[in-house]
Amino acid sequence: MTPAERLAALRAALATAGVQGFLVPRADEHLGEYVPPSGERLAWLTGFTGSAGMAVVLPDRAALFTDGRYTTQAQQQLDPTLWELRHIVEQPAADWLKQHAAGQRIGYDPWLHPEAALKRLEPSGVTLVPLPSNPLDALWADRPAAPAAPAIPHPLQYAGLSAEEKRGAAATLLQEAGEDAAVLADSHSLAWLFNIRGGDLAHTPLALGFGLLRADGSAELFMEPGKVPPGTRTHLGNAVTVRPRAELAAALEALKGRRVRVDPEATPAWFAERLRAAGAAVTAGEDPVRLPRACKNPVEQEGARAAHRRDAVAMARFLAWFATAAPAGRETERSAAERLLAFRREVPLFRAESFPAISGAGEHGAVIHYRATEASDRPIRPEECYLIDSGGQYLNGTTDITRTLWTGPGPAPAALRERYTRVLQGHIALATLRFPKGVAGPHIDAFARRALWEVGLDYDHGTGHGVGSFLSVHEGPAAFSRAAKPVPLAPGMILSDEPGYYLPGQYGIRIENLLLVREAEQRPDQVKPFLEFETLTLAPYDRNLIKVAVLSPAERAWVDAYQARVLAEVGPACDSATAAWLRGACAPLG
Repeated sequence: MTPAERLAALRAALATAGVQGFLVPRADEHLGEYVPPSGERLAWLTGFTGSAGMAVVLPDRAALFTDGRYTTQAQQQLDPTLWELRHIVEQPAADWLKQHAAGQRIGYDPWLHPEAALKRLEPSGVTLVPLPSNPLDALWADRPAAPAAPAIPHPLQYAGLSAEEKRGAAATLLQEAGEDAAVLADSHSLAWLFNIRGGDLAHTPLALGFGLLRADGSAELFMEPGKVPPGTRTHLGNAVTVRPRAELAAALEALKGRRVRVDPEATPAWFAERLRAAGAAVTAGEDPVRLPRACKNPVEQEGARAAHRRDAVAMARFLAWFATAAPAGRETERSAAERLLAFRREVPLFRAESFPAISGAGEHGAVIHYRATEASDRPIRPEECYLIDSGGQYLNGTTDITRTLWTGPGPAPAALRERYTRVLQGHIALATLRFPKGVAGPHIDAFARRALWEVGLDYDHGTGHGVGSFLSVHEGPAAFSRAAKPVPLAPGMILSDEPGYYLPGQYGIRIENLLLVREAEQRPDQVKPFLEFETLTLAPYDRNLIKVAVLSPAERAWVDAYQARVLAEVGPACDSATAAWLRGACAPLG
């Protein structure tokens, strides 16, 4: 079917279902950012392949809502005769529905929306109707099968705490809240809580499933039996029962009269609907695993440091290669990304990229989450800006790094160098910040923007996201973003520091390191404890893009000290040619 035929077929199905509209989120039943091919309903319907968005279909119009990371991409992928494009923050779906659909019945799939998201649509004046099945699934004739990779144990030497210890700590939280059980719909929580990993997603090592954690520390894991081999069942132990997903409804019905925690932001509405129908008392509360998972234990912290040191060797090899290859003009966006992946594959404990590399030359760098395809791939030309955002999944840590590079051989334009340097100033401002306990990511996002704001510039994405431990490269609950929930930063959290600047049609600039939150040294006059960041990522900045005169003496000293650290920690692990290049790249700024 063509895009127009798909949209027409959906409208016909909605009319049969007795609703005037339908919500199509970019989500599967686990509500994660990354979904398997079988969950890409939004892409199938609209052609938009970004990782965040929602479509709303009405009888006479349809709109796609996404954020600033994807507006340029959506403009390129959507058919404007079929779809209106709206900024999900500045032009929210509730406002659009109020204008165009007030009083109408709008269907939704209760497996694909958390209750909190549905509640945010209430001011629109529509009547939201849960449908017994998703009409898109009946239309999508060649829909891929659901993934069925096995769940495998994650060794204690990398996890740091046993699954029994983790379950006990989470169960204590339920006991303190007077709750009998908690629904676990986020497969990241299952992975961390049970010390298992899997291969159901291309870049995030998850075994997709659901769980029920009980206040006595026992648990039920709902996965198809074929996904849990004998060795994994032994690893899970007698306190964990493995049941097929078909038994999930019956398990919820058995909780009649019990108090059950459901995270309204991270659990499909189907669960709360089923529990209430069964006579259970649903209590709204955060997934009890989410915050402990974000606060890495000492073993996970040391694993992250080790993973970044090894990843840094691959990055150094890539940057040294690129310094010679780029001016020759024989590489493309895809060939460069493939070369970096080849270097990473030689690193011990490497398992996969943590996301498809964003390899954007020139104007493609301005597409914030650009992905080079066979059709869009273009040469990396001399004397232009090139942005490479990439990362690795290692058994003991997850990495994410962005560097913006000048291809040479001639000098970069002064205006470009000034804007790059202002992005670098924001990057440094966040990395060097000391702040009192209780401060949250939204409170300090502006530090990374100040240098750009001073000259009337900004960027339309958050400054940083949480990162998992051999888990998702995007992890909650903390983030550096004006739109994020004010979750206090806590020791052990790992977040990205990635301000940027984008000039559509010309170039993009982004600089990203990962930061570990840690306790700051107590000073004599402090009245409360403070926190600070440890920089984990180790790779030089492109000195060809730094306008040294814009930096303050303190900023310049920080860059020199950071790059000296890169040379000291990474250089000895590199081959002689890479080490020689690194010595020049890490020399003090002139």
